Amino acid sequence: MPVTRAIAFDAFTTFDPGSVATRAEEVFPGRGAELAGAWRTRQFEYAWLRTLMGRYADFWQVTDEALVFTAALLKLELTADRRERLMQAFLELKAWPDARSALSALKRAGVSLAFLSNLTARMLDAAVKNSGLDGLFEPHLTTDLVRAYKPDPRAYQMGVDAFGVPREQIVFAAFGGWDAAGARAFGYRTFWVNRAGAPVERLSEAPDAIGTTLTDLVGFVSGV
Repeated sequence: MPVTRAIAFDAFTTFDPGSVATRAEEVFPGRGAELAGAWRTRQFEYAWLRTLMGRYADFWQVTDEALVFTAALLKLELTADRRERLMQAFLELKAWPDARSALSALKRAGVSLAFLSNLTARMLDAAVKNSGLDGLFEPHLTTDLVRAYKPDPRAYQMGVDAFGVPREQIVFAAFGGWDAAGARAFGYRTFWVNRAGAPVERLSEAPDAIGTTLTDLVGFVSGV
């Protein structure tokens, strides 16, 4: 297996998005899971559609527009206060319990680490700060830099350009199955951090390896 000199991470491999669903339940008791699921789906649909349409907007705007649509779809009264509380959840994300030790081990091994994410730099900065992960990552590779969301190849190319090493020496750590397929199609060695135990997507591309934590990623990179 080629040596791994850099890892590009989807943000949610490291940060737990479950707090968004928790906030949704607080704001709309009994409807939180329904809202969070539909909001997440529309959030990514809007990102992909905007890329296809050539009408890019950053992920904060996409997330807000998806929330407004979803609330209307589910006939939920989205007051200004509720809207702000729900959006604020994306600035309060914290790391999964296994993240700090795994990322520190990779850093000690001399591997360069960076987020390659649809999220804005502000959203990523907040999550890093909330989780006490300062100093572990290279500058964020947010899709705002290329104005195209994953799985567009322009987004994945940021890793090659930023790390300055051959594609074969970069591992992409995906949270979503669709992202694992996109990164693999681009040519990255891909590790799927499949925390939800989801099936592999039927997109003609399978990840090189699958685990459930970042600790499993460390094992993959080290050949254990």
